[in-house]
Amino acid sequence: MKARMEYWKAAPAPYKAMMALEAYLHESGLGAPLLHMVKLRASQINGCAYCIDMHWKDARAAGESEQRLYGLDAWREAGYYTDRERAALAWTEAMTKVTEGHVPDEVFEATRGHFTDKELADLAWAVAAINAWNRVAIAFRSEAGSYRPARS
Repeated sequence: MKARMEYWKAAPAPYKAMMALEAYLHESGLGAPLLHMVKLRASQINGCAYCIDMHWKDARAAGESEQRLYGLDAWREAGYYTDRERAALAWTEAMTKVTEGHVPDEVFEATRGHFTDKELADLAWAVAAINAWNRVAIAFRSEAGSYRPARS
């Protein structure tokens, strides 16, 4: 599939704003491993090939195991995710599939039990951001496969 355009060049200001949000999230205290899982799971749900490729590679470069990555779409049945990760993944799925239940109270309460208010707000921004990135990458046909993670 051929990319439609270089959207970051056509509209650099919103791209810079999104990158500032990413920088904030990186320093938020949620931790890179959790953020990688959240971004990858939302990208799987949305079918964003570019973002799946990117976040899989970033997670692997950061030391995440293949097992935890390839098992991510069945996280409820896999015993190798922590309770905190499970709460974050449930929150991610509820926010990403917002039309399927408007983030139910039980998901909010279960997630809140594993995160402070600030962490939960940061997690919500992380999920909102990856959903925005997915939609832009899909709309402009960002080409999957060429992404290279930054060296640590």
